[in-house]
Amino acid sequence: MKTEQFDAVVIGGGHNGLTCAGYLGRAGLSVKVLEKRKVVGGAAVTEEICPGFRASTCSFVVGLLEPKVIEDLELKRHGFSLIDRAHGAFLPSRDGPGEIMPRSFKETVALLRQHSESDANALLEFDAEVTEVANFVRRQLLKAPPNLGGGFGDLVKAAVLGRDAWGLSKGRIQGLINLFGMSVGDYLDGYFELDFFKGMQAFSALTGNFQSPYAPGTAYGLLHHAWGKTNGEMGKYNYARGGMGAITQAMARSAEEHGVDIETGAGVAQVVTEHGKATGVVLEDGRKISARVVVSNLNPKLLFSRLVDDALLPEDFSKRMKNWRCRSGSFRMNVALSELPDFLGRPGTHLQPHHTCSTFIIPSLAYCERAYVTAQLNGWSEEPIIDMTIPSTIDDSLAPPGQHVATIFVQHVQPELSGGRSWDDEKDTVADHILGYLDQYAPNFSKSVIARTIISPLDLEREWGLVGGDIFHGSLGMDQIFSLRPAAGFADYRMPVKNLYLCGSGGHPGGGVTGAPGHNAAQEVIKDFRRKRV
Repeated sequence: MKTEQFDAVVIGGGHNGLTCAGYLGRAGLSVKVLEKRKVVGGAAVTEEICPGFRASTCSFVVGLLEPKVIEDLELKRHGFSLIDRAHGAFLPSRDGPGEIMPRSFKETVALLRQHSESDANALLEFDAEVTEVANFVRRQLLKAPPNLGGGFGDLVKAAVLGRDAWGLSKGRIQGLINLFGMSVGDYLDGYFELDFFKGMQAFSALTGNFQSPYAPGTAYGLLHHAWGKTNGEMGKYNYARGGMGAITQAMARSAEEHGVDIETGAGVAQVVTEHGKATGVVLEDGRKISARVVVSNLNPKLLFSRLVDDALLPEDFSKRMKNWRCRSGSFRMNVALSELPDFLGRPGTHLQPHHTCSTFIIPSLAYCERAYVTAQLNGWSEEPIIDMTIPSTIDDSLAPPGQHVATIFVQHVQPELSGGRSWDDEKDTVADHILGYLDQYAPNFSKSVIARTIISPLDLEREWGLVGGDIFHGSLGMDQIFSLRPAAGFADYRMPVKNLYLCGSGGHPGGGVTGAPGHNAAQEVIKDFRRKRV
């Protein structure tokens, strides 16, 4: 069997793998992308629930995708487009109409003023602080962080970073420290009194984060979801027309236009090394592909526990990977609907503004705490945190006329069930529980479900390689971000095995559909080729 040879082989055809491959192809390198599933895209895919109904399988809204990646890879020319949502968030209630949160900041301040003059005024300072600190974080996204213990170049990077931080006022430096170190509960309690507003704000910090809202460090999630600028406005989330798969299909077409060879149904069994250097991969079907560099889009824990010989790794790095924290607490479900939800307080199955919003069931920080505690005790939340979108209300390509698809994102569940229980045995029970809970807000909901796709933490790991169901390729705690992602001394996307690179969300700046790790890793690979370090 003839061995294929390339300059670079990319393991994993998720959005970061495709981004990295796209940049490498544009630099004139020969590139092979290997994707285990039958379709490229990783967790950013659009798939069929049942005939005629399509939904974004895992990730479901776009707001963090880097504008530079969109422009450089010419994604719009290859079919990517955004659908702007006219309304913000819908916070339903069982004993009233609930709230529809506006998209504009000015209108949000006005709405809060109807409930609390204090909170309306506090929002002005809260927004100013989060925006300024988020802008500081944004400036660090599209470059490799300084390596701790690195050489002169890393000292220069650290000095530039320090100069940038020094430009913040004393108050904002305190805010930066608070947002990196405080709990989201304590941080929000310091600003606001309205339970529904604190609950809604806390959602982004708890997304993919199996922790109490009062766990130290959870406030960072506010920042991580605030620096996105996909549509030119920070913190705004919209739909990709055709679902999230439209993004990765555009990335694939862009890469292929520059000579990248993409193969699906091609799982990698091993990273091949010779004399301590990565020289290619062996596929699950026994084929060998040789390459001058190997670039991995996998969770680093998965990469180094299954594909790389542990004997090649420094002892401290090996220990770090064994202890790499992956606990997301997320449960996903996509459903085909015969009609729109008939919400209490806002009755009717005809299309109304609240149907086009993201529907958040997260009425308070106390509710968040109970959701976490009951999940810890029982395996899943008695009263779950829910984010539901119905993208077919503004994208008619996803469902037949008059019918709809809904994506349901749930926190919290145990990544691994206690008591010897299996997610394969319990996931239908949890899905039924979630639909029954939604019936308390929209009594017709479960009756309108035509078909459903259920994705447990085990499914996320088994099908998409998201270890522990972790949608971010590793928890975003202080010890697992920036220069410590994935480990001290290896934040520049170069791994301990020479010619092996990391381009996925396990590298800086972490998870979400950003394209930033793929972009950054590609720049380092290209740099090494040009400097003849490969």
